[in-house]
Amino acid sequence: MTEALDGTTALGVAKNVVVPGRAITGAPDVAPVTPVTADVAELADAIREGSRRHLARAITLVESTRVADRAKARDLLTLLKSASPSTVRVGITGVPGAGKSTFINAMGQRLIGRGHKVAVLAVDPSSARTGGSILGDRTRMGELAGLEAAFIRPSPSGNHLGGVARATRETMLLCEAAGYDVVLVETVGVGQSEVAVAGMVDTFLLVTLARAGDQLQGIKRGILEMADVITVNKSDGDNEAASRVAARDLRTAMKLITSDPNARRPPVLNTSSYTGMGLDELWAEVLNHRRYLEAHGGLQARRARQQRDWMWALIDDDLVESVRQCPEVKAQRQALEQAVMAGDISAVEAAETVLGAFARHLPPHWFA
Repeated sequence: MTEALDGTTALGVAKNVVVPGRAITGAPDVAPVTPVTADVAELADAIREGSRRHLARAITLVESTRVADRAKARDLLTLLKSASPSTVRVGITGVPGAGKSTFINAMGQRLIGRGHKVAVLAVDPSSARTGGSILGDRTRMGELAGLEAAFIRPSPSGNHLGGVARATRETMLLCEAAGYDVVLVETVGVGQSEVAVAGMVDTFLLVTLARAGDQLQGIKRGILEMADVITVNKSDGDNEAASRVAARDLRTAMKLITSDPNARRPPVLNTSSYTGMGLDELWAEVLNHRRYLEAHGGLQARRARQQRDWMWALIDDDLVESVRQCPEVKAQRQALEQAVMAGDISAVEAAETVLGAFARHLPPHWFA
């Protein structure tokens, strides 16, 4: 029997899930509703039955930027929105070399041993020059990848800021619909902008190291303010003593984050993915945080805000794509880019020209 996640009733996916729409073309205000195709309905049924092959196919669908695929992805997410899994969503970030992937490999095996189904969404950085991505995180999770109750999906970050991939939210919903009751999202790294994952999970886990020096300094207050649980990893062997000192210093630092004596302070633990030390205690703190949210109404509020933010993120993405695909914009794009690069016009002037061309493409009643 699957172990209870927290002993209380967990919330599922919000009823009104916003899904991607079609790009604006200047046609009607609302795209006509078309019947869900048979292959999409069959795909949804297979996902509900827990098929990993069909889940992988569905994730490829929601990651696609093709117009036809986006329409199918919208229909698929609409069919699966009624799923209400008791899922614990954990975002994991940390300095490079902190051992995030190895940590997930060890923690995932432990959770599966307790009867959970674990989905890992590992986001790999994309090259700014070529757009390519190594997608090597799976190689560090070899033992976990071989377990039937685990699903590991590496995805490139592309040009999406915040340490996550464009379709991470949609992928999480698909994994939950497939019956995975723990979803771990590993970000590409850490920095002032690598915190978007905090806006789509229940618990934000920061993995760090002893003797990180300037790396920890680079994290600064922003990431610490968002962390719900913190661990100093690789606390074993010759590094154990230094790791315990680092954890003590972080506990002191967390007291300076807020002057409110009643505010919850994120616990700071020591863990070792190699020996397993501290992993059980860390998961207990993740569940304690979830219970804290539920007791104070924070879980429902957090997931409601995430749905709202997702709505606007989808709107932003679709508007940008609509501007790029506008015929009048495409006709001027190359000339405008060359003029900006040559210094003939400013980026501000070019942007105004692009937006003006897009506005002329819209039907008059949009401005009524």
